[in-house]
Amino acid sequence: MKKDARVDLYIENAATFAQPILQHLRMIIHRASPDITETIKWGFPNFEYKGKILCSFAAFKKHCAFNLWLHSLVIPTTETKNGMRSLGKIFSLDNLPLNETIIKVLQDAMRYTEEGKTIQRKTPIKNEKIITPKYLLEALNKNKIASNNYAAFSSSKKKEYIEWITEAKTDSTREKRLNTAIEWIAEGKSRNWKYQK
Repeated sequence: MKKDARVDLYIENAATFAQPILQHLRMIIHRASPDITETIKWGFPNFEYKGKILCSFAAFKKHCAFNLWLHSLVIPTTETKNGMRSLGKIFSLDNLPLNETIIKVLQDAMRYTEEGKTIQRKTPIKNEKIITPKYLLEALNKNKIASNNYAAFSSSKKKEYIEWITEAKTDSTREKRLNTAIEWIAEGKSRNWKYQK
């Protein structure tokens, strides 16, 4: 098994309910092939095969998610649960398919990887008009450096901040994200700067 100590740490820091799920998924992933390697990308564990991303998993407050990179090639869309990644929202080990089923899907994905097959990802629309919410503009206007940096950001960088702030479920969360965003923008940082190498 080609393990990464950062994945151990990720699992240790996950919620108690999530730890056995992540440990089990990790074991099954490695059982599919000894050539699968671990890494951390975008802040969560990813598993690679022949230099390409094969799958990943993540833990959230109340559920886990498993994402198969070539999902649409190996799992029919009708089998997607709750619109949440490849196995739906995983609340316990009982939500997982049989080990053999997961291994077969992973091995199918490995075969497609070897054949050089890929998924067509949506390409961003050039010159897409980004509408910045009024409350974000007002906050930016109070910080000249942040305002100048934001104006110089690409559309995709702006969009990442806008989506993060507007997707907040409560006013207090939105306010907290807004304050953090202004701080990071003033420092010239993108929304996901923590995960960039």
